[in-house]
Amino acid sequence: MNTATSTCPEALNFNVKSIDGEDVNLCRYEGNLVLIVNTASECGYTPQYRDLEELNRRYYSRGLRILGFPSNDFGGQEPGTEAEIKNFCESRYKVTFDMFSKIPVQGEEKHPLYRYLTSGGGDPNLVGEVQWNFNKYLIGKDGKLVGRFLSPVEPLSDELTGAIEREIEK
Repeated sequence: MNTATSTCPEALNFNVKSIDGEDVNLCRYEGNLVLIVNTASECGYTPQYRDLEELNRRYYSRGLRILGFPSNDFGGQEPGTEAEIKNFCESRYKVTFDMFSKIPVQGEEKHPLYRYLTSGGGDPNLVGEVQWNFNKYLIGKDGKLVGRFLSPVEPLSDELTGAIEREIEK
């Protein structure tokens, strides 16, 4: 059960561990536009790290926060330790956005954050299981889940950047 805070939006009311093992309450991102991505280092979509970092550079000053959650759920494509994942992301893709400890995003062991995200956050149009690595979930500044983007949706695509721009303008 998550008992982060009673005033925090439901979509962010989760406790997780950073990639460095520190306890993090996602309520710290309240008031920001948040893009949550399940990641993997050995996937055909792994080069999306580069574009996610570009999104981070473009939109950080406008309130976008990107949160990467490594997962080994799909094809064993994230076998490394947190230290190995962090080193890979920083050295290969120059990732500066926040990364977290590896978590399950599907099945019985699914992390509560992903239970919430896959439930659609109250929007039946956003309901659906994570289908592969690099699924993306957009949480508006109001703390509501506002978008779900499957793996093939590139981070710099008009579809995703358009959704980000619309949310920033709200």
